Amino acid sequence: QVQLVESGGGLVQAGGSLRLSCAASGSIASINAMGWYRQAPGKQRDLVASITSGGGTDYADSVKGRFTISRDNAKNTVYLQMNSLKPEDTAVYYCNADLIVVLPTLRRNHYWGQGTQVTVSS
Repeated sequence: QVQLVESGGGLVQAGGSLRLSCAASGSIASINAMGWYRQAPGKQRDLVASITSGGGTDYADSVKGRFTISRDNAKNTVYLQMNSLKPEDTAVYYCNADLIVVLPTLRRNHYWGQGTQVTVSS
């Protein structure tokens, strides 16, 4: 019933910028929170940034001051602006959403996108 589709990944040189987007579609009543995680080969999946319905944000220490998360609730979309990118930022980035859905019944569920590759070269 609900799909999360990420976009905006790609190749960039160190020091460059990328903007990731994640659009949620389906029978969504409201968004409690959305966030971005990343996973490099052989590594665990870690939280990068999250944003709540009230606008509160949280960032991993490694990206503070460089990444900014934002949202457009009317479009059920979350963004991640990534500046001053480093080679160690290279990973698959996954969108995550804590949603209230209305079908088949009104309920709160947690969803993952399929991921988008970010590669930063030195």
